Amino acid sequence: MESSRGTVVEIRRFEEGDEQGVIDVILAIQREEFGIAITVDGQPDLLAIPSFYQSGKGDFWVAEKDGEIIGTIGLKDIGRDQAALRKMFVAAPFRGRDHGVAGRLLQRLLATARDRGISAVFLGTTDKFLAAHRFYEKNGFSEVAKDTLPASFPLMAVDTKFYALTDLG
Repeated sequence: MESSRGTVVEIRRFEEGDEQGVIDVILAIQREEFGIAITVDGQPDLLAIPSFYQSGKGDFWVAEKDGEIIGTIGLKDIGRDQAALRKMFVAAPFRGRDHGVAGRLLQRLLATARDRGISAVFLGTTDKFLAAHRFYEKNGFSEVAKDTLPASFPLMAVDTKFYALTDLG
């Protein structure tokens, strides 16, 4: 646990009871900040996190501060020792280097991926998430063409930009 402006932010595995907090933080960012017309019904994985993410070599984590979920990240096992990074979101007041929440979420995901024998992590994002593009590139991800993604990669309709990390060191 590290502090974020004097308060403790814990990065932990998703557990039963976290569902609404996860939905609340993700939908607020998608709809209110970025104007993406998407609902929870359009993201069935949010209603089935244990079976969708916490199976095979996958997992799902939350960042929690004072009992409130302020960030999320998911690792979806897509077979052949490959995984998809999904649902990486951090509430606006907790973004940036000063807080380190996004970096800690990503490091937890990558450490787990390495420990579980994952050799490549792929992700999709939208053109609108410019800060996310910089963050992924700074953390070793390279942009890849959509047609080079594994056939098992779970495409989202809103995703227009794709990245891969193949050296999990």
